[in-house]
Amino acid sequence: MVKVKEDKVFVKVKCPDCGHEQIIYSKASIVVKCQICGATLAIPTGGKADIKGAIIEVYK
Repeated sequence: MVKVKEDKVFVKVKCPDCGHEQIIYSKASIVVKCQICGATLAIPTGGKADIKGAIIEVYK
């Protein structure tokens, strides 16, 4: 039996500037900005995104 590693998940991130919580993909391929203030929440790195805000919750 082969187990598949689940590293492709959605995460709820809190914006460091305004505190707005937003759900984003952990392997974002584009820059993700806050819907309220426009601050950068995640930067793509070719694999897992570099998440700039605090991760509040993980959804698998």
